[in-house]
Amino acid sequence: MTPNSKLIDVLRKVTSKGNFDASKIASLPPEEQELIKDLQSNGLLEEALLYAESINVDENWEDLKEKLNVDQKLIVVNWKNIFRYAAIVVCLLGLVYLFQYKTDKDSKIVIPPDAIQLVLENGDIQILSPNGEKQIVKKNGEVVASQKNNEINYSATNSMNKLVYNEIKIPNGKTFKVALSDGTTVNINAGSSLKYPIQFIKGHNREVVLEGEAFFDVAKDKTHPFIVKTRGVAVKVLGTKFNVSSYSEDTDINTVLVEGSVSLSDVKNANKNAMLVPGEKGSWNAEGNQIAINKVDTRFYTEWINGEIVFRKTPFRDIIIKLERTYGVKIENKRTDILDKKFNASFNKNIESIEKVLETMSKIQGFTYTIEGKLIKIN
Repeated sequence: MTPNSKLIDVLRKVTSKGNFDASKIASLPPEEQELIKDLQSNGLLEEALLYAESINVDENWEDLKEKLNVDQKLIVVNWKNIFRYAAIVVCLLGLVYLFQYKTDKDSKIVIPPDAIQLVLENGDIQILSPNGEKQIVKKNGEVVASQKNNEINYSATNSMNKLVYNEIKIPNGKTFKVALSDGTTVNINAGSSLKYPIQFIKGHNREVVLEGEAFFDVAKDKTHPFIVKTRGVAVKVLGTKFNVSSYSEDTDINTVLVEGSVSLSDVKNANKNAMLVPGEKGSWNAEGNQIAINKVDTRFYTEWINGEIVFRKTPFRDIIIKLERTYGVKIENKRTDILDKKFNASFNKNIESIEKVLETMSKIQGFTYTIEGKLIKIN
């Protein structure tokens, strides 16, 4: 996003039919808030928005600097002694200057590790709050998606002739839901990311790219197969419900089918494939390029959507990874003697805290632990 488009975005957020909404600029730096308040107090917000959409950032700013000989770090505007048009120019270019010359500084701001990130087609990153509400807007002002609480929904109002992608990244300790433009819904698990078109195009397969784990409820469309690509494997369907788990630290890529039918295939060799029916799990071994199919209770693999954590003959080393991912913590384990021991257990992260989970497991295995914020040490 260019500085000029950032400015326009800010102005649109704080103006609504000429009214000023102070709550919408609370997240802006103090200098930007002051400049916008200056515009508002002089009744220039609407004009500012129209003017901002037409100015050339570099030319106008350099020209103004020459005429006013202002210091690049501070812009002082005496509203009583300047014409109305010039007031708009100075204030707007002051905002543009703040956006433009602070870009390097802003780009170095570290995104919190527990933030849900939405990466737009131009590389800009928006932070989504699990309980927030916002609209995702293209450069031309068109709203392509809207977020409400823990879900973002993509609309397909205007037809597009090329694929434009967004990517959502979910940190450990959180989950999120995406409703794609065709009506397909995707529940994305902690520590995962999904790359997808903001709108599917007629004549093209509906393709998304997954890292981590997600549950797909695919809208039926016989002419446009839905394909999930992950680590060299393609999961292809027309309309169905299934779960794909493909974390980078796992050897196997697991697909569990709840409803409908899916095919698993090697991206590089379409002849290497297998079909699943409901109630089956297809495990693709990334090292040996082999597929194993087994009958399973699908609830064990899909109840994470409701907060359930299920362990069935699971080695403690794998339990540690899952607890870290689910609760957003770091676990340091000094009890190497229990790493390969297997556990059967069930918890619900919405009800039971990580402290409660550790308390229960420590009683079974006789270990002690300490908790220091997000760090857990097993002794």
